[in-house]
Amino acid sequence: MFTLAEVASLSDIQPTYRILKPWWDVFMDYLAVVMLMVAIFAGTMQLTKDQVVCLPVLQSTVNSKVQPGTSGKADFATVETTTGQGEEASMRTVSFGSTPTVIPDIFLSRATSSQYQTTESGQELKKEQKDSSGRKTNLDFQQYVFINQMCYHLALPWYSKYFPYLVLIHTIILIVSSNFWFKYPKTCSKIEHFVSILGKCFESPWTTKALSETACEDSEENKQRLTGAQSLPKYVSTSSDEGSPSASTPMITKSGFKFSADKPMIEIPSVTILDKKDGEQAKALFEKVRKFRAHVEDSDLIYKLYVGQTVIKTVKFIFILCYTANFVNTISFEHICNPKVEHLIGYTQFECTHNMAYMLKKLLISYISLICVYGFICLYTLFWLVRIPLKEYSFEKVREESSFSDIPDVKNDFAFLLHMVDQYDQLYSKRFGVFLSEVSENKLRGISLNHEWTYEKLRQHVSRNAQDKQELHLFMLSGVPDAVFDLTDLDVLKLELIPEAKITAKISQMTNLQELHLYHCPAKVEQTAFSFLRDHLRCLHVKFTDVAEIPAWVYLLKTLRELYLIGNLNSENNKMIGLESLRELRHLKILHVKSNLTKIPPNITDVAPHLTKLVIHNDGTKLLVLNSLKKMTNVAELELQNCELERIPHAIFSLSNLQELDLKSNSIRTIEEIISFQHLKRLTCLKLWHNKIVSIPSSITHIKNLESLYLSNNKLETLPAAVFSLQKLRYLDVSFNSIAVIPGEIGLLQNLQHFHITGNKVDILPKQLFKCVKLRTLSLGQNCITSIPDKVSQLLQLTYLELKGNCLDRLPVTLGQCQLLRKSGLIVEDHLFDALPSEIKEVLNQDTSIPFANGI
Repeated sequence: MFTLAEVASLSDIQPTYRILKPWWDVFMDYLAVVMLMVAIFAGTMQLTKDQVVCLPVLQSTVNSKVQPGTSGKADFATVETTTGQGEEASMRTVSFGSTPTVIPDIFLSRATSSQYQTTESGQELKKEQKDSSGRKTNLDFQQYVFINQMCYHLALPWYSKYFPYLVLIHTIILIVSSNFWFKYPKTCSKIEHFVSILGKCFESPWTTKALSETACEDSEENKQRLTGAQSLPKYVSTSSDEGSPSASTPMITKSGFKFSADKPMIEIPSVTILDKKDGEQAKALFEKVRKFRAHVEDSDLIYKLYVGQTVIKTVKFIFILCYTANFVNTISFEHICNPKVEHLIGYTQFECTHNMAYMLKKLLISYISLICVYGFICLYTLFWLVRIPLKEYSFEKVREESSFSDIPDVKNDFAFLLHMVDQYDQLYSKRFGVFLSEVSENKLRGISLNHEWTYEKLRQHVSRNAQDKQELHLFMLSGVPDAVFDLTDLDVLKLELIPEAKITAKISQMTNLQELHLYHCPAKVEQTAFSFLRDHLRCLHVKFTDVAEIPAWVYLLKTLRELYLIGNLNSENNKMIGLESLRELRHLKILHVKSNLTKIPPNITDVAPHLTKLVIHNDGTKLLVLNSLKKMTNVAELELQNCELERIPHAIFSLSNLQELDLKSNSIRTIEEIISFQHLKRLTCLKLWHNKIVSIPSSITHIKNLESLYLSNNKLETLPAAVFSLQKLRYLDVSFNSIAVIPGEIGLLQNLQHFHITGNKVDILPKQLFKCVKLRTLSLGQNCITSIPDKVSQLLQLTYLELKGNCLDRLPVTLGQCQLLRKSGLIVEDHLFDALPSEIKEVLNQDTSIPFANGI
């Protein structure tokens, strides 16, 4: 036998699951416990006290009443004696009137073995019956026990015997059905995870802080509304509305913290202080909630299982009620039993009493009442399941009551679980919604970020760049720390991989800030911050993956001088390039685009009238259409690098103000079009390096004003004399070609200051080279030179001499006469330098105050 506690344990669930038990489930659990008690009580009573008492039904020997048609006296019949052959006892049939009665021989102890005769009169027999107090059956104890057990199984209705067990089985089935969704492995894991996360969200200090701040916001806004917030001073931009952002501009629009020129900022006091540990736990909760939502929203198994078990309970209720109600009247105290064991007992019919009949009937009525209540609750549950869409859950009310208007609606099992929790306490869902909000997560990140990145820590990360400007580079943070805007002396701010970067109004304190870098950082700005950037920012670098990442406010910075765009602008992926109009950038002078263009974006022509430098680095994508270049008449510097150009684009020849042209890393093989450069009177620098040029046409002489010529990393084998007719040439770089001879005409370049011929096949240096007395840089490394003429001493302004990688066996001692040459500017093998006379080495080792120059 099992105890009530053991059976009740079937309905036990973890205490934390109680939040998923609505009132009807709790009520049904209690009803199930009561039904268990009924079953166990009835079963216990039946096992201990249930019994049937039976007595044989004896046929009357004397009519107690005068039969109709008689004189009132009993008719005496005959007594027949039947001796059963081989039997130890005999039976006698006595007839009184017309009714025979079987009487054992023990009643006639004095009868003879042959026949009996009646010696008593009818009056005496009547007197004997009148005086008798009962009728004796003369059955022994064993026969009574036998007939009681026989009639218990034959005469009693089956429901009276098995009622407790049926109630127990039905109740167990109902209990299992009620809690199966907590036990089924595929749903149990999700429910356990949900309850765990929900409990942590409910108890998290961040939840309390977020909701408290919401309450503070509401009270502050109400106060402002009641006291006339319209009288507060408004922000007035010092600039005209012409450059103001439109409605689509990505300013900060976080719900509850909307900043604009027409609404004053309301400082919300911090209600609670979130320490670092609580902050880390809250951030971990955000990640858990995000992953759990993605996992649970994919299916509706929990919902279907709950509906299924409710339907099963309802069907079970109907089934129990239908068959149980028919058995209420079958439970009776008296029963007639015909065991058909006359040969053992001597009687054919018995009248039995069931001592538990009254109790069982009352228990059955109670059980039917309980099951009816249980069934009605099941029907209500089904009504609730179909009344509202439980696979959808809206946080509309939470969004209205809090500052987190971005809390998303959820669906499927996630929605159903939240509906169930609402039946327990709606505060759970409200607190849980805080961890579904990106705004809330960003606020948490901001608080944690400000705790970690203090002013002192940021100051330690400030460095000086190559331009001797104070620079701060922030990489992969959750946001921009507030303390950044306290670095008022900062010149350059770099923000990289900060997806939630927000530039607040405090940036107006950074009066020295003129350069901003946004690398994969679609920063949002407040209205006041935008006004400051619009009026003060001079240089902006934006690196992106898709053009949509470029903040819209970038196109409205009317005082911007330099704009660097690095990212994908392929017209195949972004229709019509996707760049917004640049016409608002009225002061833009330098535009640098590093992308994969197939044509120059037409929007770039919006800045053509005032653009002076255009740089396009195309990462190997062939630039096909360059007609837009013709409109850029004021461009002085043009770079088209890595654009897979095979010839010099004709559109370039229309740029009358062009001073510097860089066509680095293309596929140019011939430069016959160079004759057209004669129309570019201001062209002073031509860079054709890293191409496939095999020869230099003589028409290069028409570029009279050329001062710098870069032809390194090509396939040149000779230097034509025409190159040396460029009298204004100051810089000539033909490194890494296949040139074997330096023509003597090089001496005509009297203004030549820098000559690079490293990585060629030169073996002899012409003496005319040393007539270029203005040479400051001479690179002769990685050639086949065997000796350096002593005339090198004529290069009095020489500061850099590269000789490493040749076939020299000594250095000329006249090197000491190059007054500006020092050991740091002499690139040569150590053993050659050590072979110099000591006085020469001393001269070369002397310090000089003249700065080293290695380029223009």
